[in-house]
Amino acid sequence: MTHKSIVKALALICLFTSSVVALQAQTINQKPEDRKISINYVNKVNADQPARKTAKGIIIVGTGKDMRALEPFSGTATSGYSYADVANEYKRVFGEKVNVYCMPIPTAAAFYTPDAAKGWSRDVKTFINGVFEHLSDSVFAVDIYTPLSQHADEHIYSRTDHHWAPLGGYYAAKKLAEVAGVPFKDISNYDADTVHNYVGTMPMFSGDKSLKNAPEDFIYYTPRDVQYTTTYINYKTSNYRILSQAAPKQDRFFFNFQGTSAYCTFMGGDTKIVKVETSTKNGRRILFIKDSFGNAVPGYLFYSFEEIHVIDSRCFNKNMKKYVEDNKITDIVLDNNITHMGMKNIRSNIIKYLNQ
Repeated sequence: MTHKSIVKALALICLFTSSVVALQAQTINQKPEDRKISINYVNKVNADQPARKTAKGIIIVGTGKDMRALEPFSGTATSGYSYADVANEYKRVFGEKVNVYCMPIPTAAAFYTPDAAKGWSRDVKTFINGVFEHLSDSVFAVDIYTPLSQHADEHIYSRTDHHWAPLGGYYAAKKLAEVAGVPFKDISNYDADTVHNYVGTMPMFSGDKSLKNAPEDFIYYTPRDVQYTTTYINYKTSNYRILSQAAPKQDRFFFNFQGTSAYCTFMGGDTKIVKVETSTKNGRRILFIKDSFGNAVPGYLFYSFEEIHVIDSRCFNKNMKKYVEDNKITDIVLDNNITHMGMKNIRSNIIKYLNQ
């Protein structure tokens, strides 16, 4: 075979491979039953524990070293429809070239509201089903409520912080990878690092200082046997209003934060654009549009995607259509927590990004 023939053959192979990757990114099938939560979750963790509400509206469950703080959920089935409209608009704009996923993130109230406090928080499952019911058939629903409910007896939510725990992010990432049709590595492929005596944001949010006497372990997981490079564009902000931005800079993905700031382990926080290039070469490039809950998910997908991009739903100063085109994004995930999903300003921001 001549040199010219070899080059031509290689070009055809590359073209075929690219076509397969593109086809894989556009022909994921989702059954109707995957677009509605059917599981009937029963709280077997702390249903019988006493509960009280603080002056700031936070529910305190239990006493002593195992006490837990919860933010009541106030959303209804109809309040999620507008967020579904946001996901539908992204699919309309990007069409068949990009997969769009809607992944509502439950807050801890979904699984740990005791019987004594049921009247203080609305049903999370009803809200998420309302979102899913109003999604376009071409937007993929990612039900993480079901796998989280199946692992509610594990440390998937922090007791002293308003976020979930890193393990919750793992189960969410696993479900997302399943829906997206990409490889996923078991948590045994990660190293566990522990921040001891962690007390998060809830003493401040609740006004109840007794939570400081109920510290917990903050355990996060870093992947082995995969190479990755993380590049940041950091913003200087005031209440999420961008004042300026720094030049792109490479740094760690996982930071060693201690104390109340331990959740900032992932990318060091929110006010930035993040790009992770991995050694997984499959042509799939995913973009997360998220709030701080979403920070715990991308670190489990370095084995699954060639590139991972992370943008916060509260601050982004570029044109989304241009960003997606320039970075050859194949998959977009909208993954705000359910409280933020119900907020008009969050939804307006995400839509604004398409045309700013």
